[in-house]
This record gives sequence, C-alpha cells and structure tokens, in this order.
Amino acid sequence: MVFSMTGYAALSRDVGNASLQIELRSVNSRYLDLAFRVVEDLRFAEPIVRELINGSISRGKIECRMSLQAVAGASTGLEINAGMLEQLAAAQQKVQAAFPQAKPLSVGEILRYPGVLAENGPEGEALGAAIQAIARAALDDLRAARAREGEKLVVMLRERVGLIRERVASAAPIVPAAVADYRERLTQRLREAVASLDEDRIRQEVTLFAQRADVAEEITRLNAHLDEVERVLTKGGAVGKRLDFLMQELNREANTLGSKAVSPQLTEISVDLKVYIEQMREQVQNLE
Repeated sequence: MVFSMTGYAALSRDVGNASLQIELRSVNSRYLDLAFRVVEDLRFAEPIVRELINGSISRGKIECRMSLQAVAGASTGLEINAGMLEQLAAAQQKVQAAFPQAKPLSVGEILRYPGVLAENGPEGEALGAAIQAIARAALDDLRAARAREGEKLVVMLRERVGLIRERVASAAPIVPAAVADYRERLTQRLREAVASLDEDRIRQEVTLFAQRADVAEEITRLNAHLDEVERVLTKGGAVGKRLDFLMQELNREANTLGSKAVSPQLTEISVDLKVYIEQMREQVQNLE
C-alpha cells in the first residue's frame, strides 16, 4: 500500500466527567516532523503519543492537538490536596523560624499554589489508558485517510506512466525515417552541386548524422526507469524518496532526447514527456 502524506483525523472520548479530544493533521515534509499543541493537564501524555506516531508513520509534518474539557452538566467539584497543604505548612514554619518578620500565607495564596486546588478530573491511570486508546484510534483513522489519498495518487501515476510509454514508443521509428530523409536530401544537394556523386562522402555524412540522432539509449533508459516506477508502486510502503529520484532520472533522459531531436516530431515528444514527468513529480512530493 502507498500512503499520501496528507491526512486528517479527529476523535473524542469521555473519561469520567471530562471529554478527551485529539486531532491529527498531516501535510508534506521531507522527514517526520512532529508538533504538539497540548493543554498543560495532558503534557505528561506527549511522549506516549510521540512514540505511537513514530512507530506508525515515517514521513510528514504532523500536528497533534489534545485537550481535556468538562462534559456539559457534569459535576465538577473542587478538591484540596491535603498532602500539598502539609508541605506548604511545614515550609512556612521553616521560613518563619528563619525570618520571624515574614507574613504567613493568605488563603488566596495557598489556593493559587500549583497542585493545591484541582477539579475532580479523571484518575491518572484511567486518563493515561484513555489517551493511548484514543491516540491509537486517531492514528488508524489518519493512516486510512493517507492510504485513500495514496491510492488515488497511484492511479494517476500509473496513467502518466502509460502515456509516457506511448510517447516513447512513437519516438523509436522516427530516427530511422529521419536518417533516410537526410540521406535523400544530402544526395539531392550534392547532385545539384556537382556532376558526379561521391558515395563515400555521402555514407560518411549519413553515418555521422545517424550517430548524432541516435536516441536508442535514451529510449532504453526511459523504459527502464518506467519499469522501476511501476515496480516501486506495486511494492508499496515508503516510496516517496525513491520515486522522486526516478522523476529526476526520467527528466534527464527526456531532456537528452530533446537535445538530439532531428525532427519536429521528436521535439514534440520530448516536450510531452517533460510535461507528464513534471505532473508525476508534483504528485510524488505528496507520497510518504
């Protein structure tokens, strides 16, 4: 299976009296690039989700958003962390023993201290398990979306490969016809210029022309690269970088074919090949 690097997935799940939400966005990138937008209460889960993504996806810029919101109508009473209160009281006693003039903490200061006051949210273990479950499900949805788009891109690439093969096949008989036409025109010019024909001179000129116009090597390489493109698409997996390299090689041979063009038909074929290859290259940039 071939995957696109573009995809989207979003899921939510109730955990106790809170709703856990995760959103994954994926776009093109040369490497795997992860960015997290996570509320502070879920910061502990970032390494967990990062590891899951690393084990599932190899390329793409992926943005992960996670949030935790109270369910509408759910009771959200407040809790005082007794252990934190004891620690604050002990710390205050030590400070006042060293600095008798120091003022004691106010109720507001104590309640604002991190960890003293918290909403009744889901338990840590339950929340961690829920995050793993929803992250796995979201990743499955994201990969399914990337696979659907990848399948469409493969269809497009195979169509372009077929069009390129047709144009390459049409180039093969053009060169022999062009060489025969050149021989005929050269013979006619010499016949008009001199009374007798120099067959050796004609043979040498035609041979040099045929060597300059020979595109058999370029045609062979183009077909070999097209075979490799189809092989890579059939094999599937992470094919983007390999296909990008093949697009460069195809374009190189198309340019060489154009530089050797001895007829308007070959020039037209070369231009068509470069158009098709560029269309393929643009879509290959989207593949994982």
